[in-house]
Amino acid sequence: MPRQRLLPAAEAARRLGISLDTLRRWDRDGKIRTRRDAANRRLVPLSEVDRLASRETHALSARNRFGGVVASVEIEGLLAQVEIDVTDPVRLVAVITRDAAESLGLTVGGSATGVVKATSVMVER
Repeated sequence: MPRQRLLPAAEAARRLGISLDTLRRWDRDGKIRTRRDAANRRLVPLSEVDRLASRETHALSARNRFGGVVASVEIEGLLAQVEIDVTDPVRLVAVITRDAAESLGLTVGGSATGVVKATSVMVER
């Protein structure tokens, strides 16, 4: 019987596009099957990564996904800057205080700009 390829938890999380904390939570909740090595570190079978990666994208924890077309790729040294023109219809939902809504004068049909604050933006194909 062939040996199953096992990935370190951090590599499995990276391939799934989730944080290591999310992977740990999924393990505790039974959403992903892991094994432990001699040092008690989590190892994730590649088949588990493939199983979860094949699910619909929205099944992952990240909800602020904006599909589009790559407009530019600028590579310099070790970094690449990728610009994506968003093509998907997008609806942003924010929870703000009543005072903020009133001071902004927000009304149905009025214009507003939603700003997504994040420490990083990941790119997937």
